[in-house]
Amino acid sequence: MKPLLAFCRVVDWVNEKLAWLAAFAVLAACLISAGNALIRYAWDISSNAWLEIQWYLFATTVMLGAAYVLRLNEHVRVDIFYTRLRGKGPVLLDLFGLVCFLLPVMLVLLALSWPIFLRTLLSGEVSSNAGGLVRWPAVLLLPLGFAMVFLQAVAEIIKRIAYLRGEYAMDAHYAKPVQ
Repeated sequence: MKPLLAFCRVVDWVNEKLAWLAAFAVLAACLISAGNALIRYAWDISSNAWLEIQWYLFATTVMLGAAYVLRLNEHVRVDIFYTRLRGKGPVLLDLFGLVCFLLPVMLVLLALSWPIFLRTLLSGEVSSNAGGLVRWPAVLLLPLGFAMVFLQAVAEIIKRIAYLRGEYAMDAHYAKPVQ
């Protein structure tokens, strides 16, 4: 189990670094959006590239941040089940969801998005907007994001199995989001 937990630490570390990049993308998108609006209203100058880079940054935020959200155990769940479970119940339900739903869905999305990325890259596809950007960097975020969520899901499965075996300490409680 120790080599598997070492794998988990590597996946956690990589996704933490990608989450830092996602957080930076939020800040960059906000600054670009504000700057673009200011320039557009002050000098009546605009560029589709500045609008598109905001979309790329948003895609970066979502696709590179998703695995870290899973790592932090802050993803969306159905509270009706978790509020009724005690002891190892939430961990077992997590395992069920990870194995039966998340892993298969990520594999399908990865399999579907990879050919789209390759086609976009090889064709040199560019946005149809005047001054638009090449599309492959944004499209690359799809298979990359799905792959990282898949790897994080594998790491979470390993951690939960180790927890159930008493070989890994983790905070297994689920706190309902404050609303």
